[in-house]
Amino acid sequence: MGRKFNLVVVGATGAVGEAMLSILAERKFPVGKIYALASSCSVGKKVEFGNRWLKVEALDDFDFSKAELALFSAGSGISKAFVPKAVDAGCVVIDDTPCFRYEADIPLVVPEVNPEAIAGYCHQGIVANPGCSTIQMVVALKPIYDAVGIMRINVCTYQAVSGSGKEGIEELAMQTANLLNMKSVDADLYPKQIAFNVLPQIDLFQENGYTREEMKLVLETRKIMGDDAILVNPTAVRVPVFYGHSEALHIETRKKIRAEEARALLAQAAGVTVIDECCDGGYPTAVTDSVGKDATFVGRIREDISHPCGLDMWVVSDNVRKGAALNSVQIAEILVKDYL
Repeated sequence: MGRKFNLVVVGATGAVGEAMLSILAERKFPVGKIYALASSCSVGKKVEFGNRWLKVEALDDFDFSKAELALFSAGSGISKAFVPKAVDAGCVVIDDTPCFRYEADIPLVVPEVNPEAIAGYCHQGIVANPGCSTIQMVVALKPIYDAVGIMRINVCTYQAVSGSGKEGIEELAMQTANLLNMKSVDADLYPKQIAFNVLPQIDLFQENGYTREEMKLVLETRKIMGDDAILVNPTAVRVPVFYGHSEALHIETRKKIRAEEARALLAQAAGVTVIDECCDGGYPTAVTDSVGKDATFVGRIREDISHPCGLDMWVVSDNVRKGAALNSVQIAEILVKDYL
């Protein structure tokens, strides 16, 4: 038997935390002891891990020296306060929040794209998990980038409410139920009604007129790809879908690539499934194809009729699974196999 690792999941009662526990069990991660942590109001609750249940413990007074790896998914404020404590206690942390993504000596990793960057964990004991919309985009773009280079990315995202956690799911469900029963709705989490609506705002507006979610796509893409020259022009939109993000990508490559060449590259790419036929339904959708799946799905691959080196595609992925929990577990698998 190989070595086993004691593991902590912080934010274990959240949508991503629950998915992390499920995926760790499903992929038979070499777990010794596992601790499910959350805020004091969740202490005593139980969360599922494989064929057993874990009792939730309080994050505030947990002794991180009991574990070698910690997966954080409880918000930037929690990560800012507790990740340094975990690292000081000897834990290697994989952080699924924006807290550390832009620090130069902390690797920002998508295993299908830049697994070699994980080696940089040794600088601060932290590996950062990118945002869900960035992850699926770079997984789809990596084979194209390697083949012909990418100068510019225009991306419009259509993001599910689960990107806001359980609160987003509950708000969409409540508003939908009320509207179908001819009742009025309240918008608490989102600035406007999300049920049967589309909101061209995710996160706070910045001085340049873009939202913080949109700027994540710019900054994270450049860091993951290791190319500050890539131009990224994003619009991030929240849609009334529970799980699964969708993206319309329009890219300008350094050298011309034909649609059939791109399709062949993507069909061979790690973590990608191509569904691309020019017929009714011959493309992937978030709900019918990506939910509960590990892959990033790509379709509508076509040459841009408005640009000589343009390529268009449609990309969908499960934002809670590949966009957060699975990506973190994949990083952990590489850490224990090659570094710890």
